This record gives sequence, structure tokens and C-alpha cells, in this order.
Amino acid sequence: MPSPKSIAEIKSALLHPATTSHFEVQIDVTKVPSQYLQENGVVLDQAQLNLLCSEAVLPGSNLATLELTNDHTGVTERHAYRRVYDDRIDLTFYVDVENYMPIRFFEAWIKFIANESIATDPTIGAGSKDPFYNYRFKYRDDYAVDGMKVTKFEKSMLPGSKGSTGKPMTYGFVKAYPISIASIPVSYESSSLLKCTVSLTYMRYYIEPAAGTGGTPIEQSTTPAQQAQFNSTSRNLQGTGALGTPVSGFNVGGVPTSSASSSGNTVSGFTVGANSNIA
Repeated sequence: MPSPKSIAEIKSALLHPATTSHFEVQIDVTKVPSQYLQENGVVLDQAQLNLLCSEAVLPGSNLATLELTNDHTGVTERHAYRRVYDDRIDLTFYVDVENYMPIRFFEAWIKFIANESIATDPTIGAGSKDPFYNYRFKYRDDYAVDGMKVTKFEKSMLPGSKGSTGKPMTYGFVKAYPISIASIPVSYESSSLLKCTVSLTYMRYYIEPAAGTGGTPIEQSTTPAQQAQFNSTSRNLQGTGALGTPVSGFNVGGVPTSSASSSGNTVSGFTVGANSNIA
């Protein structure tokens, strides 16, 4: 049955939508060595770099599913088996007139990732102009950062705003680094703002808990080690253990469904190898 809504509920739900123009990007610049910044002429100001980001994309993900057609007559089911994250995030920056900082900074970062040679003779020029130019890519942990974030907020959430309501939503990115810088057209046509678009890839993203939110954390019933041991011996739950010992149950959350022991090797609910004991 439809439920009636009050004017206050309608105003709260429909007349206060989120907008796209209030966000903040934080770029972690700690992995790029100063020698690469100096060679590219970067006068780095992290706060200004964050502010120059004019466009960003809140990341997305999807579930990969497996289609089952034979379990039930006339029914097609889809079972999820993997979460797939977007493979990149695009950030667009205004380019400042003083130093063209976004272009120079991300060029230096990519140069560092490729571990390009740096010129030792100033008369030759930058490393890429050196007749003996070479590169050898670094390991990802040397150049990927965990400190990149995109925060979505509203004007009403700012400190001191009248009737401040709501909490910002912050996306954090694991092992992020740039993989491409889009070409930037210039023209004698009517002038417009110069922008630089950079694509960064990452392993996965997460949403940080809103500040001030409480709640009881979900208790994990088994530790990862217990789960791994259970997965490796699950085929023997009603048969025999790793040493041929009968197994009649397993431990979930510290409460065994039954007990099993062999030669003094007792595992809470299930038996594994002779040298394995899991509490």
C-alpha cells in the first residue's frame, strides 16, 4: 500500500539533491623524487595542484556473474563470483600560467615510473635528449601511492554554514599511479582555458566511514587462516582428515559443531595435519 508523505519528508528527500560542483581531490606527491621534479622544472605546490583539479569521476564497480541454466526447469540464474573495479580514473586539471604545474608534475611522475635516465651534463639537456638515453621500469611499489582520495561534499557540509547537514563521502584508492596524459590541443582560434587530463589506474577503491558514525562492527566468525585451512580440508568434512582421521565438524566463530582428535592433535571442530593445531 502506498504510504502518505508529509511536506517535510518531501522537502528533505526531493528538494535537497546532491550537486556535482562540490568535490575535492587529494593527490599524493610523495613518491616522485626531487631530482625528477627538478629536471622537469616543477615548482610543486600540492595544495594548488589539488585545487586545480576541475573534473573527476567517482569510481564504479560491477559484479562478474556465472550463468546457471540447469538447476531449475525454465529458470536462468546468475551467481556472483567476483567484484570487478573500474580500471582507471580520469582527472582533468586547469593548467596554471606560472609553471604549467599539472603537466610538468605528471610528466615527471611517468618519467620516474619508467626510470628514465637523468642527464648529468646540463649542456646536453634533459635525459630524453641524451644520446645515451635509456630506461628500466621500476617495481610498482616504488611509484604507486595509497594516498589519493576524491571527496564529494555539499556546500551545506562546510564548517560554519547555516543549517549544516550531512557528511562528506570520501573515496580512497589503493596503489594508484598515472598511466597516460591526454594530448592537449592548442589553436589560434578564440582562447579558452587550457586543461590537462590524466588517467590513473589503481587496484581497487574503498569508501571511508563517515566521520562521527558509530555502530557495532561485524564480528568475523573465522580468521583468514582458519578459513584457508577449512577450505583446504572441506572435502573431508564427513570423511577423513588429512591423516585419514575421521572428521565430523568444524569450528565456526570459536564454537565447534563437534570435536575431533587424532594422536593428541585436536583442532576445534576439524582435524588437519599432524603438526597443525588451530584454536
